[in-house]
Amino acid sequence: MNKAQLVEAIADKLGGRQQAADAVDAVLDAMVRAVVAGDRVSVTGFGSFEKVDRPARYARNPQTGERVRVKKTSVPRFRAGQGFKDLVAGTKKLPKGGEVSVKKAPKGSLSGGKVTAKAAAKKATAKKATAAKKTTAAKKATAVKAAPAKKATAAKKATTAKKAAPAKKATTATKAAAAKKTTAAKKTTAAKKAAPAKKAAAAKKTAPAKKATTRTTTARKTTAKKTTARKK
Repeated sequence: MNKAQLVEAIADKLGGRQQAADAVDAVLDAMVRAVVAGDRVSVTGFGSFEKVDRPARYARNPQTGERVRVKKTSVPRFRAGQGFKDLVAGTKKLPKGGEVSVKKAPKGSLSGGKVTAKAAAKKATAKKATAAKKTTAAKKATAVKAAPAKKATAAKKATTAKKAAPAKKATTATKAAAAKKTTAAKKTTAAKKAAPAKKAAAAKKTAPAKKATTRTTTARKTTAKKTTARKK
């Protein structure tokens, strides 16, 4: 039986073919939308429709026998109710006229979809709350772990800074000592250079003085000789 035949089968009960087609379309659309959203559509005595997730797996191509990788997917599944199974198995007989004697829905079950939706919403909110609690606990744990690490890094920086400060002082002291030594060496070399220069200048000054004294002595000797000659 296809869809058109189904519509023809229920057209007399619904008052016309168009009304039957609209009813079938409405029922199928509601069932498909509910299953796609992840809800379970259950009809008492007939069966239930639900969405099932299939994990990734390997399958074989029936034509070539080659092993093929099948991705993760979701498929609809129908599970027949006990009344439907009994009728198909033959343990119960179909009535000759009228509707099939399936179990009627209990009172309050027609609003069960809303209740289940609320329950599913509550479960989802509970899952979100637990996930949020886990994330906050993980963040706190990471913060607690990060605090000692930060303290250790700060201590390492402080120790390195303390070590670097005496090293800098030592280097500055050595540089100052070296500068003092260089200045003292420069002064000594300048003094050494200046001493010969002073000696040479003093020698030059004394030499003309000696020449002048010799001249005066020779002049005196000549005057003495002249005076003696005149006396004679």
